[in-house]
Amino acid sequence: MRTNLNRRLTSPLTGVRNLGILAHVDAGKTTITERILYVTGSTYKRGEVHDGTTVTDFDSQERDRGITIFAAAVSCAWDGHRINLIDTPGHVDFSDEVERSLRVLDGAIAVFDAVAGVEPQSESVWRQADRHGVPRIAFVNKLDRAGADLDTAVESIRARLHPAPLVVQLPIGAEDGFRGVVDLLRMRSLVWARDTFEEGPVPEALREEANRRRRLLEEAVAELHPVALEEFCAESTVSAQTLASALRDLTRTGDGVVVLCGSAYRNCGIEPLLEAAVAYLPSPLDVPAVRGTQGGTEQERAADPAAPFAALVFKVNSTATGRLTYLRVYSGTIERGDPVLDVGARRTERIGRILRVQADHHSETDRAVAGDIVAVVGLKSARAGATLCTPAAPLLLEPATVADPVVSVAVEARSRTDTDRLVSALARLVEEDPSLAVRTDRETGQTVLSGMGELHLEVAVEKIRRAHGLDVGIGRPRVAYRETVARGVSGLVYRHVKQDGGAGQFAHVVLDTEPLEAAPDTSGDNGSGNAVDFVFRSAVAGGRVPQEFVRAVEAGCRDALAEGPLGGHPVTGLRVTLTDGATHAKDSSEMAFRTAGRLALREALRAGVMMLLEPVVEVTVTVPDDAVGGVLGDLAARRGRVSGSVARAGTAVITATVPLAELFGYATRLRSRTQGRGTFTTRPTGFAPAPDEIPSR
Repeated sequence: MRTNLNRRLTSPLTGVRNLGILAHVDAGKTTITERILYVTGSTYKRGEVHDGTTVTDFDSQERDRGITIFAAAVSCAWDGHRINLIDTPGHVDFSDEVERSLRVLDGAIAVFDAVAGVEPQSESVWRQADRHGVPRIAFVNKLDRAGADLDTAVESIRARLHPAPLVVQLPIGAEDGFRGVVDLLRMRSLVWARDTFEEGPVPEALREEANRRRRLLEEAVAELHPVALEEFCAESTVSAQTLASALRDLTRTGDGVVVLCGSAYRNCGIEPLLEAAVAYLPSPLDVPAVRGTQGGTEQERAADPAAPFAALVFKVNSTATGRLTYLRVYSGTIERGDPVLDVGARRTERIGRILRVQADHHSETDRAVAGDIVAVVGLKSARAGATLCTPAAPLLLEPATVADPVVSVAVEARSRTDTDRLVSALARLVEEDPSLAVRTDRETGQTVLSGMGELHLEVAVEKIRRAHGLDVGIGRPRVAYRETVARGVSGLVYRHVKQDGGAGQFAHVVLDTEPLEAAPDTSGDNGSGNAVDFVFRSAVAGGRVPQEFVRAVEAGCRDALAEGPLGGHPVTGLRVTLTDGATHAKDSSEMAFRTAGRLALREALRAGVMMLLEPVVEVTVTVPDDAVGGVLGDLAARRGRVSGSVARAGTAVITATVPLAELFGYATRLRSRTQGRGTFTTRPTGFAPAPDEIPSR
């Protein structure tokens, strides 16, 4: 019964819901979004993921892979309310898209597979929502699958996510026979057939079980809500009206989570889900006023269309028709043509157009008010996380946290003529996705693209190929090795004599080489930095080598440090002493002594015993307790040395020093060993001796 399609929307903020769909990959988020759009009359044909006909998975890569990659916003109307909905990715590589979406949402629907229950990424996005304080309701999907069990899924929610699950529905039928639910608040049955449902009394066969579960719901709510407890103690029951009010309060405080069930693919359970979202999840007026800083002091802005304008940019997308900047309006009103201040960049720009978003389709509107999620055209520099506000009343809002990239690949254009185009494409890519990073390695000369996982980088590179028509090659980044002296030489004599007409060149030097007592720790790209790793001194007596020639010898030695004898890697950790020398009255010059210094040191390095060094990083790994053994074994296989382990509330934090070369592919391996629940960070710490089998550059 789709009776609400022509119902007119109300304009007050109490009728607005800004919601997200959160879940593990393949739990049914996109299918639920499609059914919501269909049931509310926003679309007139049900899109299917497997057919590539969904509204929100509109990108060609999403349709090819059958997964959500980019967060997509849509709007619909239900029962006098406007619902702004964001369908978020479920793969761990795209968790930053979820993070930025949660930053601007007021509530969320968490989707769980009725067979698998709480899956790894379900747990991760739940924790992300916890950090942002986003109220949630839960929807147990796919009850029509073999092995589906509502109670088992609910118990996994209780055990792994630790909220109080408040189940308000009882399935009618099981697995392939699933056809409807019993509403435990109103004690009615809802049975679906094709695109409609029928309301009726509770089936006789389920009446006793429904009464038992209604009693359990009343007891669970009474334990958590004082008004419900008072009524329960006085009347030995809780009315449907009191239950609904208590469920709304518990959802918004996070003390409980309302659990509904259904099968989105069969279009079962969508209408009650929409009713619950409207009834229990907050409007912009129900959440705390947004807080920001102005002139070093903290201020609040209420969700009031009459207040000064303030909005947060959460997504930027470059399209063939222009640059779209997606933003959540927290206070005030913005109209087409208005100037706005990018507080962080201290730049004022003008709004060209304001668009209502329906995935990749847009409709133009004259203005946006507090509580709206819209896209604007005309902003040239605003990035994700930027605050836009009225120039007369600046306020800096806190942006979403951007995680550090953990996986890198080297990228290059196949054709040299495409190099500049690749640079431009990479810059646009990073502008759209802040979790990507691009840098040029100073030593290897490679362009290195870093992201949250191998699939993340694969999608990014494929986007460059498709959107810009570039033939791009990717490979493993080269590691910047070093060479050092294990045992030096003493008294190495080198004479540089060159006579080919005119003024000649003459320089005579005697060098000692030895390793530095302790090679300093370094930091920076691949462990390289600006720390002192070469010491030169002169012990020449009697002025046999003038000071200006001593400086030339030092400059020549530094030239020789660029390439060591083992594999052409830079030389570090070296002390050189100039002990003696001789000059010629006519043929000696700074150039001659610089050349002598360079060639003498190269010969000294070949005569001594050299050692290859590799960059090492400190890795901090956070994993569940049950995965510690496998993670430790994997670190040992990567030549890691564990330096510490700390237990923290069901997780372990392991610290180890690992060669940088061994971390390629570690993100994927760690997620595999921990079912996607493990995370890690790295910090360059310097260099360590490398094994003999490390290849030269």
